[in-house]
Amino acid sequence: MKQELTQTSGAATAAAPASAASAAAASAAAPFSGYQKITVAMLAFLQFAVILDFMLMSPLGAVIMPTLRISPSQFGVVVSAYAFSAGIAGLLTAGIADRYDRKRLLLFFYTGFILGTLWCGMAQSFESLLAARIVTGLFGGVIGSVVLAIATDLFAPAQRGRVMGLIQTAFAASQVLGLPAGIYLSNQWNWHAPFLAMAAFGLCGGLLVAWQMQPVNAHLKQPQEHSAWLHLYHTLTEREHLLAFAITALLSTGGFMLMPFGSAYVVNNLGISLDHLPTIYLVTGLCTIFIGPLVGKASDSFGKFRVYLFGTVLSIVMVLIYTHLGQTSLAVLIVVNTVLFIGIFSRMIPVQAMMSGVPVVTKRGAFNAISASIQQLSGGLASVLAGHIVVQAADGHLQHFDRIGYVVVASAVGAMLLVWRLHRQLATRTVQN
Repeated sequence: MKQELTQTSGAATAAAPASAASAAAASAAAPFSGYQKITVAMLAFLQFAVILDFMLMSPLGAVIMPTLRISPSQFGVVVSAYAFSAGIAGLLTAGIADRYDRKRLLLFFYTGFILGTLWCGMAQSFESLLAARIVTGLFGGVIGSVVLAIATDLFAPAQRGRVMGLIQTAFAASQVLGLPAGIYLSNQWNWHAPFLAMAAFGLCGGLLVAWQMQPVNAHLKQPQEHSAWLHLYHTLTEREHLLAFAITALLSTGGFMLMPFGSAYVVNNLGISLDHLPTIYLVTGLCTIFIGPLVGKASDSFGKFRVYLFGTVLSIVMVLIYTHLGQTSLAVLIVVNTVLFIGIFSRMIPVQAMMSGVPVVTKRGAFNAISASIQQLSGGLASVLAGHIVVQAADGHLQHFDRIGYVVVASAVGAMLLVWRLHRQLATRTVQN
């Protein structure tokens, strides 16, 4: 196993351009090794745990608010507290993210995340739950960036499309497996049960990572900056990094503007019964579980920018259709929703694989931590902006929802132009090397 790790790390970070290119070409054709498969599964599980913990709050809100006797505005503060604390944590961690073995860093933050989730399951008041969500966000918000840094370190560029595709299935799995299970546990016992179960389930996953994952410390052999603040500053101000950060902000803006009002729009505007929402999530999630890995393979085979361009065009078309729907049937909505998610995945997976090649090995941790921070903060601001655009009528109908669609399309076009520029820069760097 150690030999496999050494070979994989060497392929991903070899100093000689010629050997790196040949290794990448070979890895594109060869299947993943046994250790690589185990590693991808562990990384996907960690993403699943973090995403599910974040998504659980929304469906449990109807139970939490009356139980703790908190208002909708207080519940909104609880939900947003996670996003903003996660964003702050990313910036605070960026300066030291490349100074430690990435496995140890991952386990440290994952331990804090599990303890925060356990605290959520034991909270008995608004203040206690708010503090628990802040702690969970501080630790959980960094996990995704460490996961991406590990994936970049251990997999060659020609493999990263497949890796990102598999890791992104965590989002779909949380919809298909996590949310129904969480709601079931809440209905059977109380709203504490899903968080307690997640803490226990997550602990088992953390022990598996501690046992099976080998140290990820090849970057420590490279020269390191002495000052954490200088490391953060240099990572933040590098021109190519700024371009990638701008792309992350635009992609997050589009996604988070549609999400908060999705269920209300479906029920009040499209005339779909509340009882049918689980069916929509289930079918969409099942489809995207299979689509994610296929998009990853296509990114490695046909080119990451080509797949991203296809996903952008498809997303624009489907967003305009989705935000202009009237009363519609469940079947039509499921088709529209599924195709929309195909477009979203066809954007996110190849662009993540592209951006994995932006930072050098000694800045990957800091780069991904800052990206995660920007993603959380941009998403939070996008949700606030969407709340100012949409107006709810007395009958529950959401007005101006089509305007959100126009903003999402504008952000998609802007992101596409920036991704094209990033693609050109990465291609030029490859030719020069």
